Amino acid sequence: MKTRFAFAGAAALLALVLSGCGGAADPVASNAPAASASASSESTTSPQPTASSDPDAATVPIPTDCRAILAPAVLAELDGIPLNDPAFDPSGSLEDGSLRCVWADPGADTTSLVTEIMGLGRESAMELLNALADDDGFTCYAPDGGTRCEKTWENEQYPVTDGRTLFWRDGVLIDTRYSNLAPSGYTASIVEYMFPSPQPTATPSPTP
Repeated sequence: MKTRFAFAGAAALLALVLSGCGGAADPVASNAPAASASASSESTTSPQPTASSDPDAATVPIPTDCRAILAPAVLAELDGIPLNDPAFDPSGSLEDGSLRCVWADPGADTTSLVTEIMGLGRESAMELLNALADDDGFTCYAPDGGTRCEKTWENEQYPVTDGRTLFWRDGVLIDTRYSNLAPSGYTASIVEYMFPSPQPTATPSPTP
């Protein structure tokens, strides 16, 4: 029996009921491998999202700067790796309003990290994530007020691990593919930038 996502209410994504899915570590947030520019057959045959103009998509602004979305510790792990080399165009802030960040050396056979951030409405997100969970064996769960699906596999040509991680919340999809590059805390850093945790409000001391 296939497991499905359900959306609760008009603005919230999903109550996940994937059996056996715990809060898996961020593959680009722990030491698990990172998102792939060099496409293996696994990454190219999986369902692909399309930037959406749905009125309920992108209820928060899409970032325009690939470095600004990452914490200093994550950027330190990417030090020395080219960002948005012209060989990987299109990249950066695109005309459709999405952001594509490509961390890769065009002269390398593998080792790459590619993230696309775009507006995607609830219905399209549900179809995409359900297809990945049902048909491609992605593990999905619900951290940080959103939905996350992820999977890793062995690269077909090189002795490295490839993978894909997706996070959807409030009409925005963060879709990362990686090969042999997994900065600790990568996806979590983007999520925190886009959906910052509310800061505690100081309680005034009673006046004597």
